[in-house]
Amino acid sequence: MVHKISKEVLEMLKIAGAIVLCLLAGIIGSLFTVTGPASWYSQLIKPSFNPPNWIFAPVWTILYILMGIALYLAVKNKIGKKAIIIFASQLVLNALWTIIFFGMHNPFLAFMEIILLWIAILWTIIEFRKKSRAASYLLIPYILWVSFASILNLAIYFLN
Repeated sequence: MVHKISKEVLEMLKIAGAIVLCLLAGIIGSLFTVTGPASWYSQLIKPSFNPPNWIFAPVWTILYILMGIALYLAVKNKIGKKAIIIFASQLVLNALWTIIFFGMHNPFLAFMEIILLWIAILWTIIEFRKKSRAASYLLIPYILWVSFASILNLAIYFLN
């Protein structure tokens, strides 16, 4: 017997899939993030505005969830292949920053890369806005956090 999936269940699966896709970028990045007492990161001189380490995981989790919902809304509103490619590019750049900063221990190269990430996020917001204002608004906390992270990254570079 073949069971039909209701439209509501199908939509929930699509939302969940988009969120999981975004969370995967965070999971990949987290494989390179070591911040314990004996880590490279703990030995760095950090600016006074550096948040405590515990804040990063919950903030990024929320941001990845918002990204996933934004992606779902954009796709639902038939955003188009160009916008999806731009979104995918910023997601790859997101994971790549963590690899460069934490994995390669290279704050300068990470800063150069985070500028590209910021541009890709802005471009994604602009593209998403064409079909879904809600999708574009959901990415505003993300670009604000990456703006802060860019300043923090640059400060760490100069201090070290």
